[in-house]
Amino acid sequence: MKRLFLFLFFLNIVLAVNAQKYMTKNGYIGFYSHTPMEDIKGDNNQVVGAIDISTGEMVFQALIKSFHFDRALMEEHFNENYMESDKIPKSIFKGKITNLKDVDFSKSGNYNVTVEGDLTIHDVTNKISTQGTIEVVSGGINANSKFKIVPEDYKINIPGVVKDKFEKSLEVTVAMKYTPIANK
Repeated sequence: MKRLFLFLFFLNIVLAVNAQKYMTKNGYIGFYSHTPMEDIKGDNNQVVGAIDISTGEMVFQALIKSFHFDRALMEEHFNENYMESDKIPKSIFKGKITNLKDVDFSKSGNYNVTVEGDLTIHDVTNKISTQGTIEVVSGGINANSKFKIVPEDYKINIPGVVKDKFEKSLEVTVAMKYTPIANK
């Protein structure tokens, strides 16, 4: 009887903890830059991410080869020349919502958040801070943000021939649709 009680006690703890964690396997990260030559736009709809609403901690990971472009040649140059995706296959963000107290996860609605953390691209990690929104919806959480990065800050080399034709920064869009982690 004592074992059954302990088992049920720990099961309730595990279920309560899991109810605080949400994840996605098909989040979105895209980037965009306008140039005189042509616009550069890459989209990735296979981003894996998780958020713990009890702590505000979040993480997401994107495989570089999962970014797609309108033109196959642009995608090839992105993977081979700029991102070296065979050697450095993924990018990772690990961060935290800094104003978690302003979000009521028990009530549907939109909440403005500030997220700070470490963004690793091309094996270079930089601290970032950005504004975003959390939308609490029935059955999940939507998280969105837009911010700019400078490829040179991540040691992404743009060849001199085209360097002056590119904007110095890229606009990054993040859109995650999280669902609760299923209890097993």
